[in-house]
Amino acid sequence: MVVLYTTVGCHLCDQARELLLMVNPSQEITAVDVAEDDALIARYGERIPVLSREGKELAWPFGLLEVQAFLQG
Repeated sequence: MVVLYTTVGCHLCDQARELLLMVNPSQEITAVDVAEDDALIARYGERIPVLSREGKELAWPFGLLEVQAFLQG
């Protein structure tokens, strides 16, 4: 499972989701809205979208190759 840190109206977050699904169409994605938590805003507010998996994070900007490596690693 991959956590996608996002917020409402984030077009870059939509692109990040599309990249994830291009690499792995069956990828389970849990979206977490950073706007709902002050600690998440402080941590991710300027960096979203951020992907998180198994203790690793990938912050925007990233492309298809970076997502592939992130999911394989």
